[in-house]
Amino acid sequence: MREIEPDKVLHSETVYQGNLIDLRVDTVRLPNGKDAKREVVVHPEVVAMLPVLADGRLVLVRQYREAVGQVLLEIPAGGIDEGETPEQAVRREMKEETGYDVGFPEHLSSFYSSPGFTTEKMHLYRLRDLTPGKATEENDQIEVVLMTPDEAWKSIWRGEMADAKSILALALHRGD
Repeated sequence: MREIEPDKVLHSETVYQGNLIDLRVDTVRLPNGKDAKREVVVHPEVVAMLPVLADGRLVLVRQYREAVGQVLLEIPAGGIDEGETPEQAVRREMKEETGYDVGFPEHLSSFYSSPGFTTEKMHLYRLRDLTPGKATEENDQIEVVLMTPDEAWKSIWRGEMADAKSILALALHRGD
């Protein structure tokens, strides 16, 4: 098997700086000697959580997603604030989005959401020993939805749950 060589970055330019993302255009030299452009969405690391209640039901959220123009059913997720560890972000995001306090966060996996164009890395946790409370999120319209794992799987087939992080979380949970 031949070793895969990385592209050599010749020039990098940030063409857009936003509140959440930056867009960088890199000019690279390929191993074959040709030059190419690479568009990279620079996104900070995030956490995603699969909350499991004592009776086995999952705590999911339904919210409108502007990028795809529809309401989706998902696992809760959110950013890691500066100075926070992923576990601290899990606890804060769960409280904000669902109201639940987290007793035991179990790290399942860390992965890149779409490494062909973004730097976004997700840290996925399964949460147990949850205590209900009041959600503190003020900026997003979020509906908390409780459902069994089987009901969640059926929501995938209906197209209600259509994001990779949620489907991966369900698959990892089912595999245990």
